[in-house]
Amino acid sequence: MDYRHLQQGKSMHGRIVQNLGMDIVGGKVAPGERLPAEVLLCETYGVSRPVLREATRVLVAKGLVVSKPRVGSVVRPRADWHMLDPDVLYWTLSSVPEGEFFRSLLTVRRIIEPAAAALAATSGSGDDLARIEAAYRRMEAAATAPELLQPDLEFHRAIMAATHNDMLAYIGNMLSLALSESIRLTSRHPDTHALSLPRHKAILTAIQSRDPLGARQASLVQLESARVDADSVLEDGGTRHA
Repeated sequence: MDYRHLQQGKSMHGRIVQNLGMDIVGGKVAPGERLPAEVLLCETYGVSRPVLREATRVLVAKGLVVSKPRVGSVVRPRADWHMLDPDVLYWTLSSVPEGEFFRSLLTVRRIIEPAAAALAATSGSGDDLARIEAAYRRMEAAATAPELLQPDLEFHRAIMAATHNDMLAYIGNMLSLALSESIRLTSRHPDTHALSLPRHKAILTAIQSRDPLGARQASLVQLESARVDADSVLEDGGTRHA
């Protein structure tokens, strides 16, 4: 179930998961603290214990809480949370300042994306490179910043797939939501289209040339430029708070 966009009146257990998940990720219930007692939560939401326990099991599966006999549900340390889980990621996006999230994601991207670009340059097949180029051509054809989002995502995912490393491809897929938010942020720069295309073209050209060092460097340049663009947007418009 998608716990991010629940329809009004649907799935009470989903509503509980969403509310408690937001409370945990947003810091209202800190790591090491217990969730409210079952009887209190049942009264608050007007549900039975089986419904509440179903919701708790979802939070357990996402690494947010651990259920202990005679103790209840206790929030786990942040290091144990499944941060790439789409729901946990969405709750994080909704509860922290935009700039803080972007900087955290950029650190991850700097570790992963240059290495993936270098590996794609040496391991990608002809079909892989064609998919990367096709995504770039769709970026070129985009008339507006919103139209640029999907092909930009496809460009980065195609590079991950071209590594032929299942773990990297999986990480790329799991990061899609976070990456889309990052692209939305930088797309608010007034010159986003003109700035973005040459950077991505440099990555594409290096991969097509089977130049791993060039691909790595082009990726690093693109990420540093994205940081500068994001800083400019945040300075002009301020940060978003949940």
